[in-house]
Amino acid sequence: DCQLLEGRRFAFLNSDLIIFNVTVHDQGNYTCETTYTYNGKQYNISRDVRLTVEVSPPKRPPEISYPINNSIEVELGSQVTVDCNTTGADGYEPFHKGLWFDISICCLLDREETSYDGRPMHSVKLVISEVNSEDYERPFVCQASNAFGQVASYIILKHRVPDTQRWLTGGLLSFLILTFITLIIYKVFKIDLVLWYRNSPCAFASKEDGKIYDAYVLYTKSSGGRSLYRLETFVRRILPDVLEQQCGYNLFILGRDDLVGEAVITVADDTVKESRRLMIILGSEASSSCLLDDASEQQLAMYNALIRDGIQVILIEIDEVQDYTRMPESIKYIKQKHGAIQWKGDFSEKSCSPNTRFWKYVRYQMPSRKKVSYSEGYYLPLMLNSSAAKKS
Repeated sequence: DCQLLEGRRFAFLNSDLIIFNVTVHDQGNYTCETTYTYNGKQYNISRDVRLTVEVSPPKRPPEISYPINNSIEVELGSQVTVDCNTTGADGYEPFHKGLWFDISICCLLDREETSYDGRPMHSVKLVISEVNSEDYERPFVCQASNAFGQVASYIILKHRVPDTQRWLTGGLLSFLILTFITLIIYKVFKIDLVLWYRNSPCAFASKEDGKIYDAYVLYTKSSGGRSLYRLETFVRRILPDVLEQQCGYNLFILGRDDLVGEAVITVADDTVKESRRLMIILGSEASSSCLLDDASEQQLAMYNALIRDGIQVILIEIDEVQDYTRMPESIKYIKQKHGAIQWKGDFSEKSCSPNTRFWKYVRYQMPSRKKVSYSEGYYLPLMLNSSAAKKS
């Protein structure tokens, strides 16, 4: 069959092929090729010889390769197919289930072949169209026999046991995947989720802490030129417009909310105690280098916020600050621990929307606050200052 004959079992004697220890696998077509010369011209000639090997089956009882006295789990009402594979049996016998017979059970001859040693091989399928309760825990017996003996093997149907370990593993894996996805979503949309929750009806009401201001605003006043203009515009116009008028926060900005003639140190000390956040706004690198160097009220506010009162600090950069080496140690500490929010916008109406990325970050770090009207949020500092003036 187009396979080269190799090995010690094959030998050539004159024009004969000798095969030692012949097996059923040696049967097939054998091709002999030779050449001859006629009228000075060489020709190729070949001839096929069919070899048929007759095998005498071994004289022994039949064998059953499946079932092997085992059991399988099946669901009630399901259809089940079980094989009965025999070798060396005279014909085939169907499955038996004791002496009980059901019309829902039938046997089908699936295939019939010959093994390598010449014995017949049968495969019979037992088909149960619908498993009922009586089919459980009773043996279905596969039988095979010949002139040398008889063998039998059974299979038992059992109720399917829930794979608890698989369910637990699948549930745990699903939980881990869901947790991982939830963490990613929370990390990406954390700020939006927190801001949404603060504005939702189900948000917990903020506890009264007795403080008046949501943030005490610090910024350098010793710079000049364009940097001073941008800084002053942001602090005096943009910041109040967004946080106070649009978001309802109450800010204390030194130079705007203090009374004329008041001691700056006293105002800073009292106001920081009444504030929930300390907001530090840095200008350009040149102007920021002198922040807190000589301003005693700012030094006091920093001390109260970081050491005594433990107030959360919000650091904002107006223009990118390239170098912090000339900054006070307190600023370096805040930058390293909390980072900074950088203002990259202009003074257009779009940049003043509280829904921009910058203002979302600022609002996220600000305390949660009930919605208040514009008049309540904007005039509260003036009303408080007026009360203080009356007391004085």
